[in-house]
Amino acid sequence: MQNPIEKIEDSEFKEFANLAIDKVEQALEKLFETTDFDVDTERQGSNVLNIKFPNNTVIVINLQTPLHELWLAAKEGGYHFRWAGTKASPLWLDTKTNEEFFTAVSRHISKQGGVNLTIN
Repeated sequence: MQNPIEKIEDSEFKEFANLAIDKVEQALEKLFETTDFDVDTERQGSNVLNIKFPNNTVIVINLQTPLHELWLAAKEGGYHFRWAGTKASPLWLDTKTNEEFFTAVSRHISKQGGVNLTIN
Protein backbone atom coordinates (compact mmCIF):
# COMPACT_ATOMS: atom_id res chain seq x y z
CA MET A 1 0.00 0.00 0.00
CA GLN A 2 1.36 3.40 -1.03
CA ASN A 3 1.90 6.10 1.58
CA PRO A 4 -0.38 9.13 1.43
CA ILE A 5 0.78 11.97 -0.80
CA GLU A 6 2.40 14.79 1.15
CA LYS A 7 1.31 18.25 0.07
CA ILE A 8 4.18 20.50 -1.00
CA GLU A 9 4.47 24.21 -1.68
CA ASP A 10 5.62 25.62 -5.03
CA SER A 11 9.14 26.24 -3.73
CA GLU A 12 9.38 22.64 -2.51
CA PHE A 13 8.02 21.39 -5.83
CA LYS A 14 10.76 23.29 -7.67
CA GLU A 15 13.39 21.82 -5.36
CA PHE A 16 12.20 18.21 -5.76
CA ALA A 17 11.58 18.58 -9.51
CA ASN A 18 15.06 20.01 -10.08
CA LEU A 19 16.55 17.16 -8.05
CA ALA A 20 14.76 14.74 -10.39
CA ILE A 21 16.12 16.52 -13.47
CA ASP A 22 19.60 16.59 -11.90
CA LYS A 23 19.36 12.82 -11.40
CA VAL A 24 18.60 12.33 -15.11
CA GLU A 25 21.55 14.55 -16.07
CA GLN A 26 23.89 12.70 -13.71
CA ALA A 27 22.85 9.32 -15.13
CA LEU A 28 23.55 10.57 -18.65
CA GLU A 29 26.95 11.97 -17.61
CA LYS A 30 27.88 8.66 -16.00
CA LEU A 31 26.81 6.78 -19.14
CA PHE A 32 28.90 9.15 -21.27
CA GLU A 33 31.94 8.62 -19.03
CA THR A 34 31.69 4.81 -19.00
CA THR A 35 30.67 4.09 -22.62
CA ASP A 36 30.99 5.58 -26.09
CA PHE A 37 27.41 6.90 -25.88
CA ASP A 38 27.25 10.55 -26.94
CA VAL A 39 24.40 12.82 -25.98
CA ASP A 40 24.13 16.56 -25.43
CA THR A 41 22.20 17.97 -22.51
CA GLU A 42 21.22 21.60 -22.27
CA ARG A 43 19.42 23.42 -19.47
CA GLN A 44 17.16 26.32 -20.30
CA GLY A 45 17.03 28.14 -17.00
CA SER A 46 16.29 25.80 -14.16
CA ASN A 47 12.97 24.60 -15.56
CA VAL A 48 13.84 22.80 -18.81
CA LEU A 49 16.27 20.03 -19.77
CA ASN A 50 16.85 19.22 -23.45
CA ILE A 51 18.47 15.87 -24.24
CA LYS A 52 19.79 15.80 -27.83
CA PHE A 53 20.75 12.50 -29.40
CA PRO A 54 23.12 11.84 -32.33
CA ASN A 55 20.12 10.71 -34.43
CA ASN A 56 18.74 14.28 -34.20
CA THR A 57 15.90 13.38 -31.83
CA VAL A 58 15.30 15.29 -28.63
CA ILE A 59 13.70 14.60 -25.27
CA VAL A 60 12.51 17.60 -23.28
CA ILE A 61 11.78 17.51 -19.56
CA ASN A 62 10.23 20.58 -18.01
CA LEU A 63 8.57 21.77 -14.82
CA GLN A 64 4.94 22.80 -14.66
CA THR A 65 4.96 24.51 -11.29
CA PRO A 66 1.27 25.52 -11.07
CA LEU A 67 0.29 21.86 -11.60
CA HIS A 68 3.16 20.38 -9.57
CA GLU A 69 4.01 18.20 -12.58
CA LEU A 70 7.06 17.20 -14.59
CA TRP A 71 6.38 17.02 -18.31
CA LEU A 72 8.28 14.72 -20.65
CA ALA A 73 8.22 15.21 -24.42
CA ALA A 74 9.69 12.27 -26.32
CA LYS A 75 9.50 10.96 -29.87
CA GLU A 76 6.60 8.69 -28.84
CA GLY A 77 4.58 11.52 -27.31
CA GLY A 78 4.04 13.74 -24.31
CA TYR A 79 3.67 12.59 -20.72
CA HIS A 80 2.73 14.35 -17.48
CA PHE A 81 4.03 13.19 -14.10
CA ARG A 82 2.27 14.42 -10.98
CA TRP A 83 3.82 14.69 -7.54
CA ALA A 84 2.74 11.54 -5.69
CA GLY A 85 5.29 11.18 -2.93
CA THR A 86 6.44 12.51 0.38
CA LYS A 87 9.33 14.78 1.23
CA ALA A 88 11.18 11.75 2.59
CA SER A 89 10.36 9.62 -0.46
CA PRO A 90 9.74 11.74 -3.58
CA LEU A 91 7.66 10.10 -6.29
CA TRP A 92 6.35 11.23 -9.67
CA LEU A 93 3.65 9.20 -11.45
CA ASP A 94 2.25 9.47 -14.97
CA THR A 95 -1.21 11.04 -14.81
CA LYS A 96 -2.64 8.44 -17.22
CA THR A 97 -0.76 5.20 -16.55
CA ASN A 98 0.81 5.68 -13.08
CA GLU A 99 4.20 4.77 -14.56
CA GLU A 100 7.03 6.08 -12.39
CA PHE A 101 8.97 9.05 -13.85
CA PHE A 102 12.48 7.54 -13.84
CA THR A 103 11.19 4.30 -15.36
CA ALA A 104 9.59 6.24 -18.20
CA VAL A 105 12.59 8.51 -18.74
CA SER A 106 14.92 5.48 -18.79
CA ARG A 107 12.71 3.75 -21.36
CA HIS A 108 12.51 6.77 -23.67
CA ILE A 109 16.24 7.56 -23.47
CA SER A 110 17.06 3.91 -24.14
CA LYS A 111 14.73 3.78 -27.11
CA GLN A 112 15.67 7.11 -28.69
CA GLY A 113 19.36 6.80 -27.90
CA GLY A 114 19.77 3.13 -28.74
CA VAL A 115 21.38 2.49 -25.37
CA ASN A 116 20.47 0.62 -22.20
CA LEU A 117 19.92 3.10 -19.37
CA THR A 118 18.22 2.57 -16.03
CA ILE A 119 17.71 5.50 -13.69
CA ASN A 120 16.53 4.59 -10.23
